[in-house]
Amino acid sequence: MKEQQHLPTGKVERAGRFVTTGLKVGTNYIKHYTRKLMDPSVSKEQLHQDNAEDIYDTLSQLKGSALKVAQMLSMDRGMLPKAYSDKFAMSQYSAPPLSGPLVVNTFVKTLGQTPSKLFDQFDLKACNAASIGQVHKAEKNGKQLAVKIQYPGVASSVKSDLRIVKPFAVRIVGMNEVDMDKYFEEIESKLLEETDYKLELRRSRELSARCAHIPNLVFPAYYPELSSDRIITMDWLHGKHLREFLDTNPSQEVRDKIGQALWDFYQFQVHHLRTVHADPHPGNFLLREDGTVAIFDFGCVKEIPEDFYVNYFHLTDKDVLADEARRREIYTHLEMIHPSDTEKDIVFFSGLFQEMIRMLTLPFTVTGFDFGDEAYFNEIYAYMDYLYNLKEVRESKVARGSRHSLYINRTYFGLYSLLSDLKSRVNTSRERIDELGKQEWVSDLQ
Repeated sequence: MKEQQHLPTGKVERAGRFVTTGLKVGTNYIKHYTRKLMDPSVSKEQLHQDNAEDIYDTLSQLKGSALKVAQMLSMDRGMLPKAYSDKFAMSQYSAPPLSGPLVVNTFVKTLGQTPSKLFDQFDLKACNAASIGQVHKAEKNGKQLAVKIQYPGVASSVKSDLRIVKPFAVRIVGMNEVDMDKYFEEIESKLLEETDYKLELRRSRELSARCAHIPNLVFPAYYPELSSDRIITMDWLHGKHLREFLDTNPSQEVRDKIGQALWDFYQFQVHHLRTVHADPHPGNFLLREDGTVAIFDFGCVKEIPEDFYVNYFHLTDKDVLADEARRREIYTHLEMIHPSDTEKDIVFFSGLFQEMIRMLTLPFTVTGFDFGDEAYFNEIYAYMDYLYNLKEVRESKVARGSRHSLYINRTYFGLYSLLSDLKSRVNTSRERIDELGKQEWVSDLQ
């Protein structure tokens, strides 16, 4: 992939790129409607492909929060037309990398030396490039290392980028702007945290240590002396990303081991730590033929407020869901229904939520679940399409769902997607989740 020699960092230059892209999108719409006048059977598929190509090209050059939003949207199947999902998913692995001189400049500015002085070997060509930064391979004292470097200007452009990208998101997703306001505040806070590499380094070390007792997980060691506010150095981990791994046709036993490890990793964090790795896209995991999983990116971490946790997981209790008064109380706490809603609104939206919750919480209500069950996921996607096309939902002037639900839902959607692709069979019992907490306690005593 061609290296990027220049990264736009100024607000005016970055805004100019978006304006140019907006004009391209407008031209694509004109072309589409011209074709449709000549042939009424023309679908929007070509329009979506053209727009996805133009928007992704701009986002991949700008990087940072703008590209991160595309990455987030690509994970939510059913939210975007397929052309956008497919194109935006490239941001999980393969955004254009920065050139060598820009990389060296980052080292000199933040660590005072060039990478050739700090490491015995350093590959100036990035091996992976995504939304916030890119990764280089290095070696020091016989150890293979991975060095993550943040793109210039990412931290300072978060707020302005989100203001610019918001109209695109509104248009693509079909949400009202009132919905986006509420959730973009949460996105902004998380993105600002992701650009704080000192915070990420601390969280990486803490969460890796807390999760070290979970079977079949592998975490790197981190090197603070070779890290800065824009650089993180850690052990190089071996393994394959999801697509490459599945191409090796792993056995069902290996798929199950990896799926169980991922399930345990997330349930332990959510239920015992109330702090969770909230970026479960495939680019953040390396899968191995022995059934182990390497986890190395804790840039996006969500701390879960206790009151939100209690109400959110009450929804996995069948007895609670059967009690209409209790169910309404929980929906109100979670901001799924609002004091301004009419009784008709409450009945309508409660019915929609109850059906969605029934489907999404099914793995929590049984002792074991087969995430390879295509019928289960087809039912979810079909229901999401149904909701998306409901006039009452699309025209709702109220953002339904707490801001905290954004990253927790995203975490579970991402986890379910990984387990679905792996076709893993997982022990999902509450007893196993409880046992993980006991194992950490025993591990601390040893």
